[in-house]
Amino acid sequence: MHNPGVPEDGDFADVALHLQESFLQNPEVEAFLQGLATYAATRLGSADHPCCCEITVMRPKKPAATAGSNPGLGMARLESTYGDGPGLTAMRTAGTVLVPDLRREQRWTEYVRAARRQGFLSVLSIPAVLEEDARGVLTFYCPQPVDVGSGGINMAEGFVRQASKGLKLALRMLKLEETKEGMSAAMQTRTVIDLATGAIMAQNRCSQAAAFKLLRDASNSRNMKLREVAAAVVESVAGATDTFTYFDE
Repeated sequence: MHNPGVPEDGDFADVALHLQESFLQNPEVEAFLQGLATYAATRLGSADHPCCCEITVMRPKKPAATAGSNPGLGMARLESTYGDGPGLTAMRTAGTVLVPDLRREQRWTEYVRAARRQGFLSVLSIPAVLEEDARGVLTFYCPQPVDVGSGGINMAEGFVRQASKGLKLALRMLKLEETKEGMSAAMQTRTVIDLATGAIMAQNRCSQAAAFKLLRDASNSRNMKLREVAAAVVESVAGATDTFTYFDE
């Protein structure tokens, strides 16, 4: 990473806005992170001192999302395979992890070998400050050793602090969209089940509780989801499986 001096966070004041606009163009997690990784490598690298960036974001009940500025970089997957590494350590400790010279690093033996095989000699992992239920890290890989006392480390930390603001907002928006989709799916499922329950009540002249029990028993005996059984009942009565709720857009 180049070192024009030790910047203040204000030197990257445009980063958060850039990421917000990027998310509007690429609302998918992988595409957004890919753009962020490429942007980070471009902002913090130079022709004389190039670097690659890889980003990992972990959210509850979601698979880890990873993207890199270089296709096939895959160092985060190696950390997961080996069970540890600078990125995982940075997320676990909530602190910056610097490996200034991989030739002298004694930790993470297999990981270090893999990084050196790709031509890297230094690694810098900086945790992103996200919501309480999410964790993230930006890891930079450089083909030359890093001077521990250089201002490049401070520069990278300043960039990540600003990037965290845009990333946090993007994840918050994504969570809201996922919640909306989940509620819509739940309402659709509830509608199908209610329709099927009503049909069974009419056919068997039974109570709602008895009709629902018939649906649940059929679900268990056929090893099918309750919604699938209900949809089959609705299809047999109405001749179609399409249903809608009054909450549909």
